[in-house]
Amino acid sequence: MFRLLNIELHKLKYNKSAKVISLVYFILITFIALIASIEFNLGDFHFRIADQGIFNFPFIWHFNTWIAAILKLFLAIVIVSMMANEYSNRTLKQNLIDGLSKKEFVLSKFLTVIGFALISTLFVFVVSLILGLIFSDYNEFGIIFSDMEYLLAYFVKLLGFFSFCLFLGVLVKRSAFALGFLLIWGIAEGIIYAILKWKMFKDTDIAESISQFFPLASMSNLIKEPFSRLGAVQSAASQIIGESFIKDYSVQPLTLLIVLAWTFLFIYWSYLILKKRDL
Repeated sequence: MFRLLNIELHKLKYNKSAKVISLVYFILITFIALIASIEFNLGDFHFRIADQGIFNFPFIWHFNTWIAAILKLFLAIVIVSMMANEYSNRTLKQNLIDGLSKKEFVLSKFLTVIGFALISTLFVFVVSLILGLIFSDYNEFGIIFSDMEYLLAYFVKLLGFFSFCLFLGVLVKRSAFALGFLLIWGIAEGIIYAILKWKMFKDTDIAESISQFFPLASMSNLIKEPFSRLGAVQSAASQIIGESFIKDYSVQPLTLLIVLAWTFLFIYWSYLILKKRDL
């Protein structure tokens, strides 16, 4: 296993574009602190995010993982291009000639995916912990390390998304087409959901029940948007609609299982494609 991971690390070591994109990704995560300076003006209603406790424990775990997940496309580019380079540079064929089986090849890529997801999760944990210790109004040990399930959800979300990107890279071979296919897939899920919601199952929750099993939708559902949890937003909603709204922001075990199932399928399908394809 370490031998397979070492092979991939050696390839990434000499991939300048992958190093640059990865560096930009981690730098952008550190810029989360700049969000504190954003101010919203909604008519006579004004508020600055920094004053809403976004860096308070344990809310910061929810907020930072949701924000960081938006940036995952940067590492997705690395994953897709990593696979595309195997075809264009013919290193895939050379690896197989050197004795690496197709199963080991896919496993080496999956280990890289796990590595990217794990390193990113650890990085978000460190950045969030530092910001929280500096700005949070609550520094009790029990509060600091509550709601840590958002970090697990973030890791699983990246794992599933990167596995999807790996599958597309294996399927399409070219990084630009793979990323385009990813965009088309996302649009297709939105169209199918709209048809289910507005044409087939009006005024019911059946569309949500079905769409939760879609790959990208399930990954999106892992970490729900955190902004409506803010006190100012809750207060504004009460003034506008006359009542407070209730939403479940917790990480759902079923959603975790769905994303993990898709992760397994994407890796398995990648192996089947390589197994049947004449390289």
